Amino acid sequence: MKSYFCKKGALPKILVIRFSSIGDIVLTSPVVRCLKQQVPGAEVHFAVKKAFYPVVEANPYIDKVHLFEDNLKEFLKELRKEKFDFIIDLHNNQRTFLIKLFLLFSSSPLLLFSTHSFSKLNLRKWLLVKFKWNLMPDIHIVDRYFNAVRKLGVKNDGRGLDYFIPSGETVDISQFLAAFRRGYVAFVIGAKHNTKAMPEERIVELIQSSSKPVILLGGPEDSGKGDRIVAATGGERVFNACGKFSLNQSASLVKQAEKVITHDTGLMHIAAAFHKEIISVWGNTVPEFGMHPYLPEGLGESTILEVKGLKCRPCSKLGYRKCPKGHFRCMRDIPNFEF
Repeated sequence: MKSYFCKKGALPKILVIRFSSIGDIVLTSPVVRCLKQQVPGAEVHFAVKKAFYPVVEANPYIDKVHLFEDNLKEFLKELRKEKFDFIIDLHNNQRTFLIKLFLLFSSSPLLLFSTHSFSKLNLRKWLLVKFKWNLMPDIHIVDRYFNAVRKLGVKNDGRGLDYFIPSGETVDISQFLAAFRRGYVAFVIGAKHNTKAMPEERIVELIQSSSKPVILLGGPEDSGKGDRIVAATGGERVFNACGKFSLNQSASLVKQAEKVITHDTGLMHIAAAFHKEIISVWGNTVPEFGMHPYLPEGLGESTILEVKGLKCRPCSKLGYRKCPKGHFRCMRDIPNFEF
């Protein structure tokens, strides 16, 4: 790193931007850690939407968090006061472009040479979705994030993802689920988009074919789905935790699980941060987008389940409320698996 980018006599102050969502923020954690540990004296700040503060609140490698809610003008004023030496944009959208432009003209022209962004490869993703032309590089998004800090001399340390649970949010299983103390499987039944989640009946079938205790995980919007699954499976060894715990408490349940079954969700990446054995089930999205469980060699175990050969898959880089084709084969045809 070249010291003339910093204010004379000052230690480098670095802003990392990633506003959303849970999984995407978790995937930035190796970059944050390596910035803090490899840039001498670095003061690392993180800009994130207020709704996702729990993801970063306990991260010891972050010195200060800047929360964005609705007022961009006030947010820009807050950032300008910090007089950053480096900006690492790991979100790279129209809003972050405006933020960088504002700081460039209101703070220091030197930011032009010390602002780095990662490439979202949107054109390649579009070609894969639209024409099924896979021009995506065979590289995980975490390693693409590291390209944005390469000029600072920061390298991937190979230690995988981080997730830190704040004090007081660790769930003591023995206090409310004594039957689960000997071990359980965490089954993440929710997803941001319906086409990324298995139908209820498939989840019921899988749970009924196993003898393992299961804790269902998801948000408040998944609570009803969880209740129906518990009812359909008999409920004696299945507990619906959807909507009953905070994000960090749910992360605690993931951390304590023997194994994690999950869709392409934020909790999948949290499970990877805890180096769990992960079975990830993929519907309308595909691992080729570069966001499969990030488990460097020796850190956890990953099994990816998907229906290959479907001409309609991937149908979106994000997802839909329902299958555009109506058949939803990408999830209905997932083969049975043991857990």
